[in-house]
Amino acid sequence: MTPVITLRPTVPASRKPVPPGDGGGGGAPVRAVRGALRHAAPALLGYLAVRALGLLVLARWTHLKGHGVWPALATSWDSRWYLEIADRGYQAHLGTLLDDNNLAFFPFYPALIKAVAAVTPGSRASVGLVIAVVCSLLAAWGIFAVGDRLHGRRTGTVLAVLWGAQPVALVQWMGYTESLFTALTAWALYAVLDGRWYAAGALAVAAGLTRPTGIAVAAAVTVAALLSAARGGGRTPLLAALLAPVGWFGYIGWVALRLGRWDGYFAVQKLWRNEWDGGTRTLRELRDHLVYGRDPQLFLAMVSLVLLGSLFLYVLCLADRQPAALLVFAGALLLVVLGSGGVYFPRARFLLPGFPLLLPVAVAVARARPHVAALVLGVAAVTSAWLGGYMLMVWPGPP
Repeated sequence: MTPVITLRPTVPASRKPVPPGDGGGGGAPVRAVRGALRHAAPALLGYLAVRALGLLVLARWTHLKGHGVWPALATSWDSRWYLEIADRGYQAHLGTLLDDNNLAFFPFYPALIKAVAAVTPGSRASVGLVIAVVCSLLAAWGIFAVGDRLHGRRTGTVLAVLWGAQPVALVQWMGYTESLFTALTAWALYAVLDGRWYAAGALAVAAGLTRPTGIAVAAAVTVAALLSAARGGGRTPLLAALLAPVGWFGYIGWVALRLGRWDGYFAVQKLWRNEWDGGTRTLRELRDHLVYGRDPQLFLAMVSLVLLGSLFLYVLCLADRQPAALLVFAGALLLVVLGSGGVYFPRARFLLPGFPLLLPVAVAVARARPHVAALVLGVAAVTSAWLGGYMLMVWPGPP
């Protein structure tokens, strides 16, 4: 089957979401943004409600454990690596120690922390957390915009709420890159659907500077742009296709120059025990955690179910004939995450930006009776809140 890219608006122009950085049409960009925000308000309020529930559960859990909420969200695990980069920059040598080279972390998020902290009060840890929360709202808005454009306002709202109710969604309000990356991804995909090729290319560049999986965004924009150009879209899509991968390849190239070897970034990843094996490690872990494990750990079992569920949802996305950009992004994201031979436990988090996978569920919930939809979203929100607290307060490793 051939994916179809819709380039014409499906919502009234006065209510069309406006991607950040794109002034939209007419001479009143501020009014256009306000109108888009009003249109997205149910989605944003629903998303906030779900994440607020997760925060309340975490606050109660940390109180019982004698910990603080702020350190758990702003300075735990990978957050410390980003803060170190913002403070002292990148290492200049490869070294030999495992899990010790900060060149594995892409630069856009720590650069934002450093830039914003330079002109605002508060610690860099607080700034990093605020950036993550703000970007989560931008991400929810962009996710709503994609769902709204493809299937209407109700589906867009459900899609944004489902994204905020994923099992590891607490990470969206931590000092991590997932919210920033998802915001860039969502608006890049929306820009593709709207035929705003310069915006799509620029957002893909930023996504490529944010996470290793930014290559999936670059691939999505490039493929969609080339398809548009082949259908007579002119030179603009071709320029976007050339621009989209610049961020990801730019950072990989910079690391190569810094370390003096062409495979510098991949050598760094090897020290983090993260190499491509085509999915062999993933299959072995799935078997161990779901079939042969005598004492299965809840968190790892949840990760395994998320991976299997994501594969099933991608099949549904293919059957639904989603636009090419969404299919390429979700497929490339799954290929990178499932094909890696690296550590297993963070893979549910790595798939967090893959919101197109939730579209079939969002469509079904949006079409269900109101009490059924409320029940599904309520159960998802409560489950996410509990698993988020478990992830930080009980699970001994990183999210």
